[in-house]
Amino acid sequence: MNIVTKAVPADLSDRARRAAKVAGEFADAVDREGRFPREGMDALKGERLMSIQVPGELGGEDASMQEIAEVCAILGQACASTAMTYAMHQIQVASIVGYSGDSAWHADFLRRLCDEQVLIASATSEAGIGGNLRNSVCAIEVGGDTVRLEKDATVISYGEMADAILITSRAHKDAPPSDQVSTLFLKGQYTLEHTRDWDTLGMRGTCSDGYIFRGEAPKEQTLPRPFAEIAAESMLAVSHLLWGALWYGIAADAVNRAQSFVRAAARRQPGSTPPGALRLAEASSLLQQVKGNVVAGLRQFEAAKADPDRLSAMSFAVAMNNVKVGTSQTILTIINHCMLINGIIGYKNGTPYSLGRHLRDAHSAQLMISNDRILGNTSTMLLVHKQDTSLIG
Repeated sequence: MNIVTKAVPADLSDRARRAAKVAGEFADAVDREGRFPREGMDALKGERLMSIQVPGELGGEDASMQEIAEVCAILGQACASTAMTYAMHQIQVASIVGYSGDSAWHADFLRRLCDEQVLIASATSEAGIGGNLRNSVCAIEVGGDTVRLEKDATVISYGEMADAILITSRAHKDAPPSDQVSTLFLKGQYTLEHTRDWDTLGMRGTCSDGYIFRGEAPKEQTLPRPFAEIAAESMLAVSHLLWGALWYGIAADAVNRAQSFVRAAARRQPGSTPPGALRLAEASSLLQQVKGNVVAGLRQFEAAKADPDRLSAMSFAVAMNNVKVGTSQTILTIINHCMLINGIIGYKNGTPYSLGRHLRDAHSAQLMISNDRILGNTSTMLLVHKQDTSLIG
């Protein structure tokens, strides 16, 4: 099930499917053992999919956000942990590509990303900020041409496996919590002291442990644009869209498994309608709603990405928030429908119709940037912003 209507290059889709096939073979083991999905990520690197967003002049493929979302949707149908790791990497790439300006250092790093297919992690979470990524407690220290940072990061997904970490902090020791910068530290320029374990219901393979981060690097590795601009114009929207795409992938695979179950039942009793057929039709309808929600968001992002005013407009923020909330809520309904269709064979692990991993992974969707926090932000904007009711644009 493709998520975008724009034609995605066959080569890109084929590469994504080959990587997804590998990831899918190890998805249950990754979930069971709570380990990093190395096989899937190695396959993505082997297909050179880590750098597709990088501009062509730097060695990348100029992939659009729609194309990257399609890769996430394909991966989501195979292994949600691989898909989430890939999506989070691409969110960081978007920040570097879009907000490094004329920085020669970051351009060289993007060339290295293409050459070596490096994996980038993110460290925005921090003890003491209550999940608000737009505030930081820690502050970067500048001494001559060097920056130093220590941060109590409650979560750094796949931190120990990453080749670089893009990390937020206050711009200096006297800066208010919301005056933030983002700095890219390379492996070898930082240490990670493990503080918290990631032993969770789902998305177990993202290995989102907590660490005390301590780093030292040349100051040119700090992105020149304030993090407030990166978050408002790129990071939040890209996060919601790519997460939405992979969540769609999880639900799409659940529907595919339910459809296979219903078809098998129909073959066993020719001439009769299996009891799960109507519920399957309802799940299909809900899945189409999720697809429409994500596709509409992707189109709106592509139309607005060249205009910072449109990207920072309240109408755009409300639309992106709605993509995240609507998708994360609906996929649980879809997978629950599929579980009822498949019955005990879907409840059991290790069958072609198993849905336990899908359901557990999907429960993370409402918690990754809490829906309550997002709805609170949206409600505040709607006090002063008129809801867009147009079907065009």
